[in-house]
This record gives sequence, structure tokens and C-alpha cells, in this order.
Amino acid sequence: MKIAQVLLRYDAPGGVETNVREVSREIKAHGHEVAVFASDLYDEGNWVRHSNPSRELDGIPVERLPVIKQLLPGVTMPILPGLTERLVKWSPDVIHAHSHRYGHLLQSSLAAGVSGTPLVVSTHYHPAVGTEPSWKKALLRGQDRLFGMTVYSRADRVIVETRHEETEVSDFVDPSKIRVVPPGLSWDLWRDIPPPEAVRSRLSLPKEYILFAGRLAPNKGLMPLVEAWSGLAPARRLPLIFVGQEWGMRSLIEKRVAELGVKEEIRFLGNLKSLTDYISVFSGATLFVLPSEYEAFGLVLLEAMAASLPIVATRVGGIPEAVKEGETALLVPYGNIWALRNALDQVISDPPFARRLGKAGRQRVEECFSWEKTAAAFVSVYGEVT
Repeated sequence: MKIAQVLLRYDAPGGVETNVREVSREIKAHGHEVAVFASDLYDEGNWVRHSNPSRELDGIPVERLPVIKQLLPGVTMPILPGLTERLVKWSPDVIHAHSHRYGHLLQSSLAAGVSGTPLVVSTHYHPAVGTEPSWKKALLRGQDRLFGMTVYSRADRVIVETRHEETEVSDFVDPSKIRVVPPGLSWDLWRDIPPPEAVRSRLSLPKEYILFAGRLAPNKGLMPLVEAWSGLAPARRLPLIFVGQEWGMRSLIEKRVAELGVKEEIRFLGNLKSLTDYISVFSGATLFVLPSEYEAFGLVLLEAMAASLPIVATRVGGIPEAVKEGETALLVPYGNIWALRNALDQVISDPPFARRLGKAGRQRVEECFSWEKTAAAFVSVYGEVT
């Protein structure tokens, strides 16, 4: 079977990017032919292009196309000129497009229509965030309807990661087309967790710390986290470590922690390109926190559970389906600083409880999540439409 995977960015940080790379590698290992079609964009938030994008990764060819940020004033909908023609020319058995409200979905849908190729879409859906102005929320809902009438009406199957996401997209997608396929984890990397000592010394990390990993973006709840964390009793206010790419929040965080007098107790490690370093930072943490306003799933939660970390997160989106509330994680309402502070305090002040959460999380990931399972589910969906 020939499968075209289509997405905006590739070989770049992000959950969608990780999903496509890992699944493509697994599908290829099972004898299928895979090609990835993506733009030359590396960082969507700051609109930075790859300086030397790879044309092949993991033995899989990657077609790179220059991206146009917007075709209409005020409307950011990246377009990849030439994508439709490239897809038709490659003649896949299935076109699998990823994300929502992006031009490459419209182009993939057009290619599917022209060539008669089955179309599968993974939405990785995010609704409008609460801080968006009313006009922006209305525009996004309008885009949902537009894509429902175009891409999703043509799509043969639509893949979501959780039952919550299924409910969200059922408003503009025929529910009979939807299949729920959770993401996975690379057990080759996480099965044997490296000890944290080497990276702790090299990165000057403290013996105990609270870890956040993800984009430093406005929808990640980082300001409520700072307020909750800074109010912990000094003896329980473990240093706060941020891992992830800057998306506009670092200066705001730095300003606020300076005002609170706790600037020396936070560290920014940026985007760790070494997987060994990244995993080792998890290995050395005391607990993991994800205070997002919304997560379609929260792939990083699987990594935290694989590292046997207790988790404090918000009860939003797909997070309750990724973790088991009260068994692997404590969940709190988004933006509730008091509840977030209490949850952090509960985990820090009760090490046996923290260990139980971490042990249960590791067991859950081992039993339920792997990229092999995700890839097998994808191939099963492809079989439904070919």
C-alpha cells in the first residue's frame, strides 16, 4: 500500500510532527510504502523556515514545498503551492492529511477528488481558546463549517485521538466517518530510562524540581502555573524547570517571577534536541505539570508517565482520557490557581502518594500506548477505504 502523509511541518518540535514521524516509521517497517509531504516551515509560531530541510528521514522520502503564510489579509491559512499536483503525481493508495483549518487539507482534498484517491484526515483538533476575541472565535467556527462542507464531506474517514475530540468535531463531521485512535510512545527510547546524574551536572539542574515540557505558548497555562507555584511554602517550592520552544511567553514569565522575588528558582532549558538529554530531564524530575487551557491529547503526558512521574494537570480536552484521574494524576480546573497550588503541594508533601501515582502511570503507558498499536490502527482504517 502507498500512503501519503501530509502535514504543515516535519522534522520539527510538536505533537502532530511526532505522531506522523513515529507512525510513518512503523508503517514502513510493516512493508508499506510511505512518503511525507510537508512545507519548509520549522517554527510556525515565529514563522521560521528550515535552514537545510531533510529530503529523507528514517528511510522515508520527504517532499518539501515552500509555504505561503496567508492568501487573504488577516487570515492565516498556510498554503503549499504545488502540493495538489505532487500528490496526484505520486499516485498513493491513501492520502492521510493531518491537522485542521490549514490549507494543505483543502489541497489534499482536491488531490483526492481529482485522482479518486481515498482521503483520511487526522484532525488533532483544538477549539478556540478562551482569550480569543469574539470575532476570532466566530471566524474559527466559520472555518470549522467551511472545512466540514469541503474536506470532511469528501474524507472517507476522520481520525481523532479521544472521545472528547470525537464530540468536538461531530458538530461538522459525519460521526459515522470518525475513528478514535490514541497516539503512542517510542518504547525503544523510554523502556530503560537513563539516570539523570550526567544531564543534571551538565545542565546544572537541582536534585529536585517541578518539570513543564511543551511550547512556551499562551494556551499552556504558564502564568497561572507561576502564580500557583510561587505561593507554595518555601520548603515545598521546588525549582520550576521549563523545557520547550519559545512561543511568546518567556519574557512575561521572567517579568512576573522577578516581581514575585523568585526569579532564581526557575530555569529555561529551551528545546532539547538530544533525546537522551530530554528523557534524562524527565528522569530527574520530582513531578510533572501540564496546566494547559486545552490539549487534544497531551502526548507529553505519556512521556511523563513512562518516566514514572506523578502528574498535576488540568481537566481539559483529552487529558482525562490520557491519564486516569486520581490514579496517575491529579487534575484541576484550568486557571484555578488555588486548586493547582493545592495539587502541587499534595504531591510534593506526600512522597509515598507521589510514588504510587508515578508507578501507576508507568503501568498504564506500558499496557495501553505504543506507536505500534497506533500504526496498526491507522493501517486498519486505510483498509476500510481501499
